[in-house]
Amino acid sequence: MNKQDMSNKKVILVNETDFDSAVIRSEVPVFVDFYADWCGPCNMIAPTLEALSEEYEGKVKFVKINVDNNQQLAMKYDIMSIPTGMLFENGTVKDSLIGAYPASAYRQRIDNALDPKRLSRPKSEA
Repeated sequence: MNKQDMSNKKVILVNETDFDSAVIRSEVPVFVDFYADWCGPCNMIAPTLEALSEEYEGKVKFVKINVDNNQQLAMKYDIMSIPTGMLFENGTVKDSLIGAYPASAYRQRIDNALDPKRLSRPKSEA
């Protein structure tokens, strides 16, 4: 991948050094994709996460963490399988999803985490 491709990406590559500033202290919720370059399912969902990052621009930040290069973070958040997606809000994990899923599954988890009351409203109000 060339530098021009990377500059167009909305999903930000984060490491152990900038994790606190990019994720924990973020003023907006952050979807973290724990992945590895060699992981087939991780590569399969990358375009889905790019599309979602555009869809949720300004509402949710999307970042990627390579577990091979950031083993301390992987251990801290008990990452046993990849891809693992975690939604952080106000510095804490609000939801997680292990495995590769279609965009609708990620969208549902993100929407539910952002607006938990939505699940309890009658359909006419939702």
